Amino acid sequence: MATPVKEDPVITQTLVHHLTLDQLAPGESAVIVDVDAGAPMGRRLLDVGIAPGVRARVIRRAPLGDPMEICLPDMLVSLRSYEAALVRVQFD
Repeated sequence: MATPVKEDPVITQTLVHHLTLDQLAPGESAVIVDVDAGAPMGRRLLDVGIAPGVRARVIRRAPLGDPMEICLPDMLVSLRSYEAALVRVQFD
C-alpha cells in the first residue's frame, strides 16, 4: 500500500498564487513579482515601468485576445501575450 504524500502548504500556495500577467482576465489586478529581464523584451518592460512591486490591472483584451491593455499607476500599456507572459504576478 502506498503512503499518502503530504502537501506542503508553502509550495501549494506558491503554485496557486503566482501567475503570469497574460493569465489575468479583464478586471483582475495583481502585484508584479518578477520580470524575466534575461529576455530582450523583458528588459524593455522594466524600462517602461513594469517592475516588481507595481500593481497592474487588466483593462481589456482585443477581440481575438491579443493585445491586452494594462493599467499601471501612471500609464496605460498595451502588451502582446508573449510579452505579458514574461511578467510574474501575485494576487493580494
